[in-house]
Amino acid sequence: MTLSSPLLAAVPLVAGLMGPALIGATPEPARHPGRPPAAPAPSPAGTPSPARTPSAARAGARPGAVVEHVAARRPADHARVLGYWTRERMARALPIDLLDGVSRGGLLGGVTGRSGLTTAPGLSHGALKLLPRPRAGAAEQQPRAGAAEQRPHAGAVERRHQSARPQFITAGSRWTTGGAVTRTTGRVFMTLRGVDFVCSAGTVRSANRDVVVTAGHCVKDGTGAWAENWTFVPGYREGGAEPYGRYAARRMFVAGPWSRSADDDYDVGMVALTTWADRHVADAVGAQEIAFNTGRGGQAFGFGYPADPPYTGEHLVYCAGKLRDDPHGQTRDQGLGCDMTAGSSGGPWLSGFDHATGWGTMTSLSSFKYSDDRRTMYGPYFGDTIKTLYTAAERA
Repeated sequence: MTLSSPLLAAVPLVAGLMGPALIGATPEPARHPGRPPAAPAPSPAGTPSPARTPSAARAGARPGAVVEHVAARRPADHARVLGYWTRERMARALPIDLLDGVSRGGLLGGVTGRSGLTTAPGLSHGALKLLPRPRAGAAEQQPRAGAAEQRPHAGAVERRHQSARPQFITAGSRWTTGGAVTRTTGRVFMTLRGVDFVCSAGTVRSANRDVVVTAGHCVKDGTGAWAENWTFVPGYREGGAEPYGRYAARRMFVAGPWSRSADDDYDVGMVALTTWADRHVADAVGAQEIAFNTGRGGQAFGFGYPADPPYTGEHLVYCAGKLRDDPHGQTRDQGLGCDMTAGSSGGPWLSGFDHATGWGTMTSLSSFKYSDDRRTMYGPYFGDTIKTLYTAAERA
């Protein structure tokens, strides 16, 4: 889907999908989620894994299936990116849905006029979408995005945060149970069009021990520019604490349909990171399993760092419940009841999640909401195209 449709308008969810499975694909069984993934034997610090290849084509990708970008070539580039993110810049980074209202020089004049969250001209990345209403006059009956009645009351959110016992059905609660997910999930800081923004992401098991998965619009602006100064902070904590360091992007990957046409069914980005203190990210914090072509439906836990009110971006938040197909038929995504706001884009959805250990299997991520249903988050289906994307990233 793109903005060319007269009935649909895309607007970003970030402050923060996945292609349909190919016919005849053989499902890949998920590994046991309750056990920490075993990392490959470590190589000397800074030494590329023997499995790495310089090209997506050598990873078995079909022509045009994967588009890649070299983010930082030399140690000096890595140092520059990491040095860019001062505590002050991190604190000022915005949810991407505010991109319409800011520029290098300050506030832009006017708004787009779309109901709900807005999007900057040329930005068609997956986010909140305006669906055609089922009957005349229905649009006038919908509260505006950001209206108090569309957000859970801040006090209600805080009450949900009081319990440390994980809930198997929740639209948005602070995660206080601990476990591996508090390390493998983190915040992403990046720059687009000269403005600093935030997203969420999670580590996954990979041959190079360097891969994190996030939304495509947290990596590349659809048909537009790649993000700059891309940095992942695993286990981010309140006040900007970085208990496991920070990792700059060295290579970025998105699916071809996302890069060519901002196709929401492929709103997935994968990033191969640099090391921090000579350690690969998976060695430092662990990595969740990842699976493709799994059965649809079932239970999922979605994690992220929502930054729009009533959330602040300072805490790991989760949603949990049953997955269901997109009722509008606009995507092959699945929906999860979730109040998380901008900033949560790219946060991992874990199936087979063991709340006692914090381990699970990533099968989707937070991508967008429809403007007339702010209580349902949608995430892409991880099929063969995303599997190819992953293969390229883990060999980078």
